[in-house]
Amino acid sequence: MGGRRQSVPVLVALAALALFSPLVHAQAALLLEQPYGFFGLMNPTGHNAVYFERICAQTPVELRRCEPGEMGAVIARYQGISGYDWVAIPLVPYLYAVENASDVPTRVDRETVIRMRNRYHEAHLLTLGSNVSAGSITHGGWTQLLGVAYERRIYAFRFKTTPEQDDAFIARMNGSTNHSHFQLLFNNCADFVRTTLNSYYPHTFKRSLFPDAGITTPIQITSKLVRYGRKHPDLQLTVFEIPQIPGYRRSSGSNKSIAQSLTTTGYAVPIVLVNPYLAGGIFVDYLVRGRFHLIPRQPQMLTPGNLSPLTGPSLPEQNPEGAGVQATGVAAASSVEAPAPATANSGLTEIKATHE
Repeated sequence: MGGRRQSVPVLVALAALALFSPLVHAQAALLLEQPYGFFGLMNPTGHNAVYFERICAQTPVELRRCEPGEMGAVIARYQGISGYDWVAIPLVPYLYAVENASDVPTRVDRETVIRMRNRYHEAHLLTLGSNVSAGSITHGGWTQLLGVAYERRIYAFRFKTTPEQDDAFIARMNGSTNHSHFQLLFNNCADFVRTTLNSYYPHTFKRSLFPDAGITTPIQITSKLVRYGRKHPDLQLTVFEIPQIPGYRRSSGSNKSIAQSLTTTGYAVPIVLVNPYLAGGIFVDYLVRGRFHLIPRQPQMLTPGNLSPLTGPSLPEQNPEGAGVQATGVAAASSVEAPAPATANSGLTEIKATHE
């Protein structure tokens, strides 16, 4: 009888583990970031990055498994970061240029953003090298790594991963040469995401001739993930919106494909004049393959004080709109305190970083 009594707690623990085991999967999220500013006007495709809930940055160019309480890192391909091909930044600094979400202001101005970025750069990013510039209107720099939510709205397409997949990704990234391969047309940020997703789901995310003439764009690779999620409900694809913090820039614009960009902007006029047949082909490409419907009507809104739906293992309810794509209702925004005043030695760096 005593042996039976001792076995009861063990059986209860095993039953609980079996019941909640679907919730312990690691999570990753494809970030679809809207275009902004002058470069975004000229090239309105936007930017792609990948967030990993269980992968953290030992340094900006070295990965490790996260410790309890850490929120993971965002990894992406950049231009102008001391010759590195990819850089990993913890989630909160990546979005808001501070280490604690409680320090994110509800509204910012240029001086505040510069101050927050400078502080984090001096504390954590000097290992990238002293020759990494802040960036300019024509060339990227370290400012593109921090405070992304001050520049633009972001949509996070979260999907399930396993610890084994994450460990394999860490080993592959740490074991390969991190040397820049950036090329705007055929080796850009979306191509990095395409390769990353293929390491989790092999031979799934291929380069397409149509749309966009073989150029991989952020909205195109996101569309491929959405279609894959609809065919594989076990992916548990979930869409969140990370709003742009107001005050620093105008609201960012919507992501466009290459075909849509050429069709709906002033680029169309010279193309029609030079070659009307080419213009017609681009327009047909846009109508047939270049329109993407990716965002649910009411994706859950994440705020600096409420990132846990993205970073935690909880599974939201099924989105009534999308087959295989999940979303929940809009969450109420929470207010947070403004950051502490700048120190006397925190100089201001003019920020004109270019982004995709």
